[in-house]
Amino acid sequence: MNNIMSNLKSLGSPEKAQHLKRFFKTGPGEYGEGDIFWGITVPLIRKTAREHKHLDVQQLGKMLEHEVHEVRLCALLIMVLQAKTAPDQMYNVYLKKTHCINNWDLVDLSAPTIVGNFLINKDCSVLYTLAQSKIVWERRIAIIATYAFIRKGEYAHTLKLAKMLINDRHDLMQKAVGWMLREVGKRCSMPTLEDFLEEHAATMPRTALRYSLEHMTPEKKHYFMHAKFRI
Repeated sequence: MNNIMSNLKSLGSPEKAQHLKRFFKTGPGEYGEGDIFWGITVPLIRKTAREHKHLDVQQLGKMLEHEVHEVRLCALLIMVLQAKTAPDQMYNVYLKKTHCINNWDLVDLSAPTIVGNFLINKDCSVLYTLAQSKIVWERRIAIIATYAFIRKGEYAHTLKLAKMLINDRHDLMQKAVGWMLREVGKRCSMPTLEDFLEEHAATMPRTALRYSLEHMTPEKKHYFMHAKFRI
C-alpha cells in the first residue's frame, strides 16, 4: 500500500489542492468541512486505480479511512473495478464504510456500480434505510444508487425514494433527486416523469424541479415551473 500512497502524493499540486478545498466546500460549517486534498485530478486518480486494481480488501479499507480525499476516491474507484468480479465483497465493504464516503463526488462515482448494480433484482430495503439517515451522504447514496436501475429501464425505486426525499432541505439532496428524476425521463419514460411532476411540481424545492426539467421542451419547463401558481 505504501507504493500507491507515494504514487498518489507525487501527483498532487498545492495550487490544485487549494482550488479543490474551495470547490468541495471544506470551510467551517460547510458540507466538506475539514477535508484534506493533495490536489490530484480525477483522470490521474483513475489511472492510479487501474494500476493498483488488485489491492486486497484490508488495504482498501485502510485507504477508505484515510484523511485525504483523493486517497478515499482512489479506493472507491478500485472497488468499482473489483465490483465486476467480487460484487458481494465490495458491496459489504462499502456499507460498512459509508462514514468514509463523505462528499458528493465520492458517492456519485461509486454508488451506482457498487450498490446499485449489486441490488438489481434483489431486496432493496437497504436503500430505504439509507434514505432515512441523518447523514446527507447516506441519503445521497440511496437515490444515486438507483441510477443503475434507471440504466436498465427500471425506475420504481427511484420514484419511491424521490417521494421520500423530495423535500430534503439539503441542496445536494435536491440536486440528486432532480438529477435522478431527469434521468428517468431521459432514459426510461418522459410521460412517467411528467405524471410525477403533475403531482409534486407545485410543492417540491425549485432546485430539484429545475434539475428534473433539463431535457424538457421550453413549454413543458414553463408549465411545471409555474405549477405552484395553479394550486
